[in-house]
Amino acid sequence: MKRPGPLLTLLAGLLLGLFMLTLNATTGTKTASSSYQEKSPSPAPTKTTVSPIPLPSPSASASASASASKIADASYAGRTADDSSSVAVSVRDGRAIAYFCDGHSKESWLKGRVNADGSMKLTGSHGAVLNGTLQDNRRIRGAVDLDGGHYAFTAQRAVKGSGLYRATATVRGAKVDGGWIVLADGRQVGIVDRDGKPSAAPRIDPETGAVTVDGQQLTANPVVP
Repeated sequence: MKRPGPLLTLLAGLLLGLFMLTLNATTGTKTASSSYQEKSPSPAPTKTTVSPIPLPSPSASASASASASKIADASYAGRTADDSSSVAVSVRDGRAIAYFCDGHSKESWLKGRVNADGSMKLTGSHGAVLNGTLQDNRRIRGAVDLDGGHYAFTAQRAVKGSGLYRATATVRGAKVDGGWIVLADGRQVGIVDRDGKPSAAPRIDPETGAVTVDGQQLTANPVVP
C-alpha cells in the first residue's frame, strides 16, 4: 500500500487543529495556555466617622452671673497686719462698701463692685483704694492704700453683733457722721466726725445700735451697700 505523502499529513494536522479550536469556542473550555485572572475583590466600604457637634458654651455673662450668685451677702471685719487700724467690708448683691479706721483721726469710706471671682477694687475720697479678694465667703484678704500708707489686712466673716455700723445726724448745729467697726471679740473701733473734725467714737450697743454723741442719743445702723 502506498503511504500518504508529507503534504497530506500536514493538511490533516491543520484540519485537526481547526477542529479543536472550533470545539473549544463552542464549549467554552480554555486550553492550558490560556491565562487565568482572578476576579479582583471589591474594595472594602470606607467607614466614615462623624464628629459630634460641640454644644454651645455658656456665654461669659451667664458664667459671670452664675459665679456672682455664689457670693454671699455678708459683712467682714478685721485688723490690719500692723495692728494699727481696723477694716470692715459689707457685701450685698455684688456691691461692697468698706470702712477703714484707726480709731483716732484716720478713716475712709470706700465702695465698689465685687467681681465674679471674688476680687474687688473699692475707692474712696482723697485717692483711697482697697484691693481685696473674697475667699470662700469666709474672709477678705487685701490692702488699703491711704495717705501714702499701705495697710494689709484680713477681715473675717462677721458673727452676730460684729460688723460695720454708721450713724449720721445733726447734733447742736453740727453735722455728725460716725462709723464703727465691731470685731468678733467685742472690741470696737470708730470715729465721729463733727463738721470735718474727727475724734474717737464712743461705744455703741451692738444689740440695738444705741450710742450717745455729745449728750444726744443716736442709733448706729448696720451698713448695707
